[in-house]
Formats: sequence, C-alpha cells, structure tokens
Amino acid sequence: MNETSSIRHEKTLMPGEKYNLTIKEAAAYFSIGEKKLRRIAEENHEAGFVLMNGSHMLLKRNAFEKYIDMTSSI
Repeated sequence: MNETSSIRHEKTLMPGEKYNLTIKEAAAYFSIGEKKLRRIAEENHEAGFVLMNGSHMLLKRNAFEKYIDMTSSI
C-alpha cells in the first residue's frame, strides 16, 4: 500500500450546503453571537430546529432559517 492510497479525500461542505450546523458555524452563517444562539435554542427547544447529538447542540439550518424569517427581533 502506498502513501497516496491511505490519504482520505473528504469534501468540505460550506455551511450553506450543510443540513445541520454547529453553534459556531451557525454564528458565522447567521451573524448572530454564539451565546445568543444557545439562548435562542434553549428557549425554543421544541420549535424543531434544535438537534442534540449527545451533549452537542446542532441547529437544523433550514428550520432555523424559517424561524428567523418569522421572527421580528432576537
């Protein structure tokens, strides 16, 4: 086995291409601070845009976009 066959080629997706975003990715994508995003997610946990992966909080990008569209202030 040579060196090139053991190299993994992974496509890096841009945040706009991902289904779920980490809080850090969502903060950059939506231009909202990480603390505010966590607070919004915790206060609206049943809104359908929060996905917990163990203890890691992810935001479903499309669902959160719809939530933002319907919100006049955050």
